[in-house]
Amino acid sequence: MRRFTLAAALTLVALAAVPSAASAQVHPGAMTFTGGAQCTANFIFRDGGGTYVGQAAHCSGTGGATETDGCDSGSLPTGTPVEVDGATQPGTLVYNSWLAMQANGETNPDVCAYNDFALVRLGAADAANVDPTVPGFGGPTSVAAAPTNLGASVYSYGNSSLRAGVSQLSPKQGVVVQNQGNGWSRNIYTVTPGIPGDSGSGFMNASGQAIGTLSTVTIAPTPGSNGIGDLSRELAYAQANGFGGLQLVPGTRPFNGDIVGAILGG
Repeated sequence: MRRFTLAAALTLVALAAVPSAASAQVHPGAMTFTGGAQCTANFIFRDGGGTYVGQAAHCSGTGGATETDGCDSGSLPTGTPVEVDGATQPGTLVYNSWLAMQANGETNPDVCAYNDFALVRLGAADAANVDPTVPGFGGPTSVAAAPTNLGASVYSYGNSSLRAGVSQLSPKQGVVVQNQGNGWSRNIYTVTPGIPGDSGSGFMNASGQAIGTLSTVTIAPTPGSNGIGDLSRELAYAQANGFGGLQLVPGTRPFNGDIVGAILGG
């Protein structure tokens, strides 16, 4: 199966959009810009040392569009500034699963292929002004393993600037169509699939639990399906590599899987 990153495809597209200083506070679904590559924040996290926006590790990748193996693909270093829509100043890349795996000498092929998670630390002023709630749907409520039953419903909010600000195209509902990577990944099909710039966006299950992060576009088993990494495993890896107290920040509004309401609410 051929796989390629969403963020890397942005090198083929001239983007006029930039983070807006007039945007509301930082929240899941906010656009992030790392070395010029636009991605979408998944969820908000905290530990004893700070407040973080989650994004995909490949958003800071330095290789080509087909370089998706985190154990041998290049990345910008930790300390790299990251523009976050809604923030008053750039955040800082403080964790990247690709860099962590390379430092560990990771050899598990499933972990190398599907562990695609990064943390961007917000400045103090922005950390005090985040909204952890997923737009449209509400939640997340907690973290759970991604569902393994085929046909299970999932929900996401992508915010690619290629949608030209049409927020009604951002909420998505989909289903699991394939399990892969021995628990590290699921293929998801949504009516409007993720596009370049949606990389890193978060997925929730039917209970509003955070279950995954958008990593790749795939051409099989379903054209236009997306690969999502299992967030519970990605978090466990981060916790074992310098972020032991890392926890998801739940949304302040209840989860509601009403896709029509999410679209109309924009």
